[in-house]
Amino acid sequence: MKTFPMFLRMDGRRVVICGGGEEAARKARLVLKTSAEIVVLADRLDPELAALVASGRARQAAENGAETFANTALTFIATGCAARDRRLAGMARAAGAVVNVIDRPDLCDAFTPSIVDRDPVVVAIGTEGAAPVLGRAIKTEVEAMLSPRLGSFAALAGRLRDAVAERIPRAQRRGFWEWAFTGEAFRAHLDGRERAAAEMLKAAIAEGRAPAARGHIALVGAGPGARDLLTLRAVQRMQQADVIFYDRLVDPEVLELARRDADRVDVGKEVGACAWPQDRIDRLIVAEALQGRRVVRLKSGDPSVFGRASEEIAAAEAAGIEVEVVPGITAASAAAARLRRPLTERGETDSFVLTTGTCRPGDAAPDLGALARPGTAIAVYMGVARAAEIEAELRAAGMPAACPVDIVASVSTAREGHASATLGTMSETIRREGLTHPAILFIRYPKSLAAEEARAVA
Repeated sequence: MKTFPMFLRMDGRRVVICGGGEEAARKARLVLKTSAEIVVLADRLDPELAALVASGRARQAAENGAETFANTALTFIATGCAARDRRLAGMARAAGAVVNVIDRPDLCDAFTPSIVDRDPVVVAIGTEGAAPVLGRAIKTEVEAMLSPRLGSFAALAGRLRDAVAERIPRAQRRGFWEWAFTGEAFRAHLDGRERAAAEMLKAAIAEGRAPAARGHIALVGAGPGARDLLTLRAVQRMQQADVIFYDRLVDPEVLELARRDADRVDVGKEVGACAWPQDRIDRLIVAEALQGRRVVRLKSGDPSVFGRASEEIAAAEAAGIEVEVVPGITAASAAAARLRRPLTERGETDSFVLTTGTCRPGDAAPDLGALARPGTAIAVYMGVARAAEIEAELRAAGMPAACPVDIVASVSTAREGHASATLGTMSETIRREGLTHPAILFIRYPKSLAAEEARAVA
């Protein structure tokens, strides 16, 4: 490490920005987040800097020898002239200012980090000027990890610090703050229930101790496979979890987003297998939550689409445990996006149906024939093994053999496979291409095809 990271107090301090163009304006935007005095050293200002000066938030000045950088804490230099940049850097440094020359790391005393701002929580990512693009990429990942409401909760906690010091015994304060930043008050605030969160904190302070840990269950959609298709809330819940029960189809890269010390339990859930029957999973997640642990039930796709979510919700509610559902991108949406083919198409398919090709043993198979109507697009989950039966049933219900079909397997993963077919060749195509579960069968009955069939009959 060649540079030492630290945070400078900027209230009552002066920052000089040398230059009047876009690069100077970018630095001004950063400094505007602080209470520092801003001085812009330039003869001509771009419209953004001119508006800043006109508003009184910044002051325009001309170069004035040794006085130019008097009492300056930090100087940004971006005049566009290499010789002038070097000269101004020397003057600023001689006056005791810390210097940053844009795109000239050899002239810099300090480097501008990529910043994730959740005031008063601030994360700075630096590469010592070697790879600023990488720094911005890391910033994007951190932005996704931290809730936009994190800063306001930290500010609320800051306002309550004196009350905590007065009412909570010293030996219990660390435990209190751990509860505050991981418990139900924190979750309530991140969910937008700021008043409820504040009331929980104040009630605990008045009680003189943190309440006993209460368990929580989140049914989280892991999406179709690729970890960058997770929602921000899904990532947050995984990072808060004490234990994660995950399906066989959840990609290992998704699990890498979890807290390092979280317990991880593979509960299988392969079609046709019963090593982890649903009632066993229900009992386990409830038992963990009853111990005060934060439980994530991580399901491939979306928990509400053939994900047995109703049974897990019922088990949690019966035990009096708080439960939430965090939606995920379901396989049908991911597959349609990969094919660049909308789920519905104006004038052709105005109805879209999700159905399954596999039910519980003993249950009647879905009545797919009832869906064989012009203008309908059907996504069949767990239907590969019954493709020949599905094909025959839809054909018997009047759906033309020419209806277009796409079979997409393991969408968004390294194992992804795709084949196009028609309804009349669907099962043969699946066999020939070796496509297996998990897969989506996209079957479309366009209105234009129905019209062609009607004209042919006439």
